[in-house]
Amino acid sequence: MNITEHTDEEILAISDPMWDDLVRYSNKGDYGKFIRKFSYSLLLGLNEVEVGKQFVKSELTRNLSEERDYLGIIRRGEHVTVLYRQRSTKKEGEWLGRLVLGYENGEVKIFGASIF
Repeated sequence: MNITEHTDEEILAISDPMWDDLVRYSNKGDYGKFIRKFSYSLLLGLNEVEVGKQFVKSELTRNLSEERDYLGIIRRGEHVTVLYRQRSTKKEGEWLGRLVLGYENGEVKIFGASIF
């Protein structure tokens, strides 16, 4: 199955809880739970030391608001990119949240996630 064939509503039913978990575990600095839905290829590319430093040093990634606004979905190849407007509880402004999803071994996994 290709995730791009799902409707927007079906994709959001999957992506919203995943995004919420990323925000929750980022705020808590819980690296183990933060990466638990990552695809194998994403896990291979991570530098655990650098990600760990980001959890400790980044004011933004430790203070994300649980509120988010859905902006849209981009379909490409075997993946979808779900875009969110994300805010911080400590810093003024808005950030773009990006969540890339696809299937791996029959299960939806995270192939990319970022806030910028």
